[in-house]
Amino acid sequence: MLKVGEKLPQFEGINQDGETVRSEQLIGKKLVIFFYPQANTPTCTVEACNLSDNYSKLEKAGFQLLGISGDSVKKQKNFHNKFAFPYDLIADESHEILEKFGVWQEKTTFGKTYMGIVRTTFIFDEKGICERVIEKVTSKTAAEQILEG
Repeated sequence: MLKVGEKLPQFEGINQDGETVRSEQLIGKKLVIFFYPQANTPTCTVEACNLSDNYSKLEKAGFQLLGISGDSVKKQKNFHNKFAFPYDLIADESHEILEKFGVWQEKTTFGKTYMGIVRTTFIFDEKGICERVIEKVTSKTAAEQILEG
């Protein structure tokens, strides 16, 4: 998994509107990238809505936000439109970005092992250097976790 002090990995992904987002476009402002397992699932919805509800606080603190999951552009668009998120969601069906950040990992639920996304939030400074990694994301207070740093 990407560690504190490491540089923002170079990537490009397609957002909910079918537009390409490149990592180099994200340099210059503090950046929060949150990875979530699946759009429109209960816990992911709570997390994404908490970030949306607290967006003005995050913006005031100088943060730009970006959500990434392995969902399709269509699923991301439906999720984005349903809740009117003020930030982009990236579709990473190939798992290329997920693997660059190290969040595509083996998981176990009810004794069953499978590959999946580990819910993680990365915070980068204006130069694209990772300042914090939140591995134990609490969906209901995701924004507070970011702001308390």
